[in-house]
Amino acid sequence: MNLKESSSISGDIHLVIRGRVQGVGYRDGMMRTAIGLGVQGWVRNRRDGSVEAVLRGDKQACEAVIRWAHRGPGAAQVEKVEQRPATKEESAEIRATFRWRETA
Repeated sequence: MNLKESSSISGDIHLVIRGRVQGVGYRDGMMRTAIGLGVQGWVRNRRDGSVEAVLRGDKQACEAVIRWAHRGPGAAQVEKVEQRPATKEESAEIRATFRWRETA
């Protein structure tokens, strides 16, 4: 992702992160990063080995979480971050703070 792509962020954002992103503290790191930036949303593992997240908040704060998502924690090996607007169903799962959800 480049800055031009991230500057178009509006509304809730859905991410799918692929690579070595499970069993390396990825969800915990994303949750700490998001909470620290005041971003609401959720993160969960997926059975296919990816991590899925939905973000809501200030544009710059969400951009910072997305930049973090491209790196992840030290033990992660992020291969790809897919980004799109969140669906109504995905957004409906957002609560007052950032949280983990059950594996899907």
